[in-house]
Amino acid sequence: MSYKDHRWFTPTARMEAEILELYRTTHEFYDEAEYREELDRYSAWYHSVAQENRRELQKMRGDVNLFGWFCRKR
Repeated sequence: MSYKDHRWFTPTARMEAEILELYRTTHEFYDEAEYREELDRYSAWYHSVAQENRRELQKMRGDVNLFGWFCRKR
C-alpha cells in the first residue's frame, strides 16, 4: 500500500459542531443524573428526619405538661 491508498479522516466544521453537540448533551445527561441522585439522597434524609420527629412528638404528647401547671389560669 502506498501513501495515496490511505484515506485520511479530516473533520469538517459540521462534524466538529456535531461532536461538540454530542459532548454537551452527554455533559447535560450526567449533570441531570447527578442532580437526581442528590435529590434522592436528600429525600431519603428528609423522610428519616420526619419519621424521627413524629416519634419524638408522640413521645412528648405522652409526657406530663409541667409548663401548663405553672401557667394555670386562676
